[in-house]
Amino acid sequence: MTRTSLNRLAAACLIGLTAPLTVVLATLATVGESQAAGPTAEELGRRVQQFYDSTKTFKASFTQTYTIKVQDVKKVSTGKVTFEKPGKMSWIYDAPNGNRVVSDGVTIKVYEKDNEQMFETPVKGSQYPAALAFLMGKGQLTKDFSLRLLDPAQMKFEGGYVLEGTPKEATPAYQKMLLYVDGQTNQVRRVLILDAQGNRNRFDFSSPVVNQPVGKTEFDFTPPPGTRVVRP
Repeated sequence: MTRTSLNRLAAACLIGLTAPLTVVLATLATVGESQAAGPTAEELGRRVQQFYDSTKTFKASFTQTYTIKVQDVKKVSTGKVTFEKPGKMSWIYDAPNGNRVVSDGVTIKVYEKDNEQMFETPVKGSQYPAALAFLMGKGQLTKDFSLRLLDPAQMKFEGGYVLEGTPKEATPAYQKMLLYVDGQTNQVRRVLILDAQGNRNRFDFSSPVVNQPVGKTEFDFTPPPGTRVVRP
């Protein structure tokens, strides 16, 4: 309880001692609840944004779980991811997947090993990194999304927060994203992206490291010979 709250409570008790005990107890309960209440969705969005605004680089291991609803198929992949401001990212998928996603901040390359092809698109015209833009130093959570908090117990993420974001400008790439936020550090531990077809693309991040130097070639990628390159 703050000093101001104590002073107000003491004053209420001293004015003729007319306030019933139940009123005093109710005042204490209200003060306690106010202090124990967590952040609003907007406040949490600002906290998360502030954390990533203060980082230059971000590295982590990831597990991607992609669920295709109509086929009832679930694909699980693992690998390493690196982000560097402004707008650079590198996803290296472990074998046997072997896929690669790289952006130098200008062009994004999505290499599919099994199909022996690579899609090359200007970042401005790509929807791939849209829901992860805040990790790359682009976009603003509170500006780009309508935010609301979900029950962490119901979402099986107790000890943290679950922040649902609906893009303010409609996009065909996804309908909503859910951020699973560490309650102590404000780091995002999981991102769940939902599209209009009911597909779910989930990224779980582990062993995160921030502000470590990144190699100069991390965001360069040349596909193997014979790869078909697809451009818009």
